[in-house]
Amino acid sequence: MEETIAGAQNTQLTGHIPQQRGESLLETAVRYAEERHWDVFPGTWLESVDGTQRCSCGEAACPAPGAHPARPDWATLATGSATVARRMWQKQPTASILLPTGRTFDALSVPESAGFLALARMERMELTLGPVTLSPDRRMHFFVLPGASAKVPDLVRTLGWSLTSLDLVALGEGAYVAAPPTRFGSRGAVQWACRPTPANRWLPDAEELISPLAYACGRDR
Repeated sequence: MEETIAGAQNTQLTGHIPQQRGESLLETAVRYAEERHWDVFPGTWLESVDGTQRCSCGEAACPAPGAHPARPDWATLATGSATVARRMWQKQPTASILLPTGRTFDALSVPESAGFLALARMERMELTLGPVTLSPDRRMHFFVLPGASAKVPDLVRTLGWSLTSLDLVALGEGAYVAAPPTRFGSRGAVQWACRPTPANRWLPDAEELISPLAYACGRDR
């Protein structure tokens, strides 16, 4: 799995899964299913057209080239079986790796700037984090226990904020996140801001992270 990105200071990285530089999308998808028990499904992929990389969906102005579901019934394809995952990526080895939310985890999505501010605050508070991704669309996704999408509106209101005033989105059932090392066209690849480790196999509840995240999003407005 990928290194933590430069500048994401998090001391909770002991016992980390060894680096797998150069690991294929297939092997990475299999490891997510095998080691983390995450459901995975293959998304679109990048194709070279006239010297430029285009999304396999065919849309020239695709907002997430090579990093979104390839078909409307994607939720039925998601699997936690390493064997099935290997079979799916063998059919399309360059397909992106997408993880459905609302199953083994939900994700709290915030702007990159707010995410780094929240990470620093969480470290000072000595909070235990789950994995956190940083996408080329400048969003960070904090993995938390399932059920967050139902809790977050009330949690934010309790803190004195209106959810509509914050750029904080809880992704639950019916949504997904792109996993490292999926690429967004020429914009780069998804990376870990806080990588999966044996120490963060047990995810935090949204309630544990919502205060620093809401504070950071409020500062970031």
